[in-house]
Amino acid sequence: MLAKAGIISQAEARKIERGLRAIEREIEAGKFHFDVADEDIHMAIERRLRELIGPVAGKLHTARSRNDQVVLDLRLYLSEELEEVIELTRALRRSLVSVAEKNVETVMPGYTHLQRAQPVTLAHHVLAYVEMFGRDQRRFAAARESARVMPLGSGALAATTLPIQRQAVARELGFPTVSENSLDAVSDRDFVIDFLAAAALCMVHLSRMSEELIMWSSAEFGFVSLPDEFSSGSSMMPQKKNPDLLELIRAKTGRVMGNLQAMLTVLKGLPLAYNSDLQEDKERVFDTLDTLKPSLALSAKLWPQLVFKTDAMHKAAGGWALATDLAEYLVRRGVPFREAYECVGRMVRDALAQAREPEHMTLADLRRYSPLFGPQALALLSAQGSVRARKVVGGPAPQTVRRRLAELRKELWP
Repeated sequence: MLAKAGIISQAEARKIERGLRAIEREIEAGKFHFDVADEDIHMAIERRLRELIGPVAGKLHTARSRNDQVVLDLRLYLSEELEEVIELTRALRRSLVSVAEKNVETVMPGYTHLQRAQPVTLAHHVLAYVEMFGRDQRRFAAARESARVMPLGSGALAATTLPIQRQAVARELGFPTVSENSLDAVSDRDFVIDFLAAAALCMVHLSRMSEELIMWSSAEFGFVSLPDEFSSGSSMMPQKKNPDLLELIRAKTGRVMGNLQAMLTVLKGLPLAYNSDLQEDKERVFDTLDTLKPSLALSAKLWPQLVFKTDAMHKAAGGWALATDLAEYLVRRGVPFREAYECVGRMVRDALAQAREPEHMTLADLRRYSPLFGPQALALLSAQGSVRARKVVGGPAPQTVRRRLAELRKELWP
């Protein structure tokens, strides 16, 4: 660009480029000598360039500052890394969809307050995480767009008097836009916050998912068996299998949340423009990526290897978790919901006192509480029947879930 703008000659540009490529080869081969006297990577490269090509190396830094160079590097790096994060998130969603497709009819209890509430299906439950990670995927995409603003040409803080061609550099580097304010460009780390915030929320979702699998794998739930590859044994108790991977993901979520908080704290008191405090951004970004990427990748690998204990799930989905279905049956017969709620509540209390399960109830039993109960109500006395009746968009009915799975197939396997 400097050559095209006539700021340096074409011959000088070619000489500088040859020298930079030689330095790149030295770095890649591990032969580049770093000296603490160089102060930083910029000075190290310029010093070595001078050794290779002479005084013309001094023209490398024309119209540039370390301030705009370092934020350019971080934007380039994060844009590239986010492409991988987006693909890892997509891969996890694909993994979950594949599990859901095999369990559209697998009935299990849904919970509120960690108490059995109403029957759903395993597919419906798994798809809740597919939706969560879909939002994460969109946030990562938005963070990538936030990073793709080209700051080079902003100089230290007040741009340059030289006739540089910023748009040409942006095109060459693959940036769709250039920054519009030089003060903002060198001090802006909002794109880092965008990434860290998206990563923190994604880790929260991974942690919630991990927590459920930890609970489901316990003897108290007995819904799933974890593969040995992702577990460990006890050093003292031979019967135990510990959910190590899931516990580590759950724990490392706090690490990523801490990185977000740390970066927000760095930014909160900074005057314009560049300050050395901003050097903290790299450590926060690197550590978050080192935590987030394997968490996504290993979670995607884990799910297809889980062994679900569907009999235990189905058994837990029964009982009087079906009460709301009976109340809604009366609502369809014109009974105000509050009256229907109280009517079915009396039925449940009586049945529990007599240790009677819903499947043991007859039509005559139901009609003792309301003459509006008809033969169709008996179909609601099973978890499978309850789930099949919930056909509203977003509900757990198999036909609704299959429709959503078809949409996800088109989205994730275009």
